[in-house]
Amino acid sequence: MPTSTPLEQAVRDQLDRYFKDLGGSAPSDMLAMVNLCVERAVLQVALERTDGNQTRAAEMLGITRGTLRKKLHIHQISA
Repeated sequence: MPTSTPLEQAVRDQLDRYFKDLGGSAPSDMLAMVNLCVERAVLQVALERTDGNQTRAAEMLGITRGTLRKKLHIHQISA
């Protein structure tokens, strides 16, 4: 079994905290929740690292500028 990366370990640590915060309640739609949270953070970081340049951010993310704009709209991120 390959060792986890620091990013994977950070996600695992946060999920452990999430389960503790639930206090025994069952999670719902956990994968969608994590995907949305991670995607939002990645979009924000890409925009920060490119000083808001959407073309460069899209290239950094490996998506088209149109796709980036759709995702920004979904996450209500202004650029």
